[in-house]
Amino acid sequence: MKAAEYRLPDCRPHVMGILNVTPDSFSDGGHHNAANEALDHARTMIAEGADILDVGGESTRPGSEPVSLDVEWSRLDPVLEGVIALGTPVSIDTYKAEIARRACKAGAVIVNDVWGLRKDPDMADVVAEAKVHVVMMHNRESADADLDILSDIDRAFETSMELADRAGIPKEKQLLDPGFGFGKTIDQNFIILNRFESLQKHGLPLLAGASRKRMVGTVLNADMEERLFGSLAVHLTAMTKGAVIVRAHDVRPHAECVRMLEATWLERNPI
Repeated sequence: MKAAEYRLPDCRPHVMGILNVTPDSFSDGGHHNAANEALDHARTMIAEGADILDVGGESTRPGSEPVSLDVEWSRLDPVLEGVIALGTPVSIDTYKAEIARRACKAGAVIVNDVWGLRKDPDMADVVAEAKVHVVMMHNRESADADLDILSDIDRAFETSMELADRAGIPKEKQLLDPGFGFGKTIDQNFIILNRFESLQKHGLPLLAGASRKRMVGTVLNADMEERLFGSLAVHLTAMTKGAVIVRAHDVRPHAECVRMLEATWLERNPI
């Protein structure tokens, strides 16, 4: 798929399946880091209903160590071409402009930047030149329990949007993500979720990504692999409050949840 052909969902939320090709990712790291295993997992997610595949070569979990550009690309290079050839839109999960440039040249149609264009000064220009979509996420170096988290998100979003506009990224290719779990306390995550609809005031589509995160595990006292139902609850809440994309490890349950939500909105079978 070419960048110009990709369109954001207009009738139902889309499921973005997570494909981590890292040895230390917080959930599925090490399971799919070999190219053949990654491709097999990508095919499985597509069969289960993934609308987008989000491929990442560097773990962004709390406490993870940054990796060099060369290391990140060495993980992505054997995988990207094959995953893109499967035909489902591919997102590149990176905050490094050069990684984004290479991935978009290979055929990625979305750049998913966990620092919202604010980390690498070249990222906005790379996205604009590639004519791809960009997810601009809110992030912080560390959590501050005394912070008005919604105001902080608003300020960061405005900065990201200004950077995108200045680089010439069209509004219709910009998305926002409040960044569940990134530089936030557990309580702040739930403040964001409970007021998710307020983020629509920025006028851009919203992505929610809480799959298997600590906000779920803390409430349910559940280990990583036991957080599916809690993740579904968070994502369903976000979708009813305006999220057009949910980023998830467990694709089939989320795809079925989306189908039921769409049937409810349409008051009929959406097939």
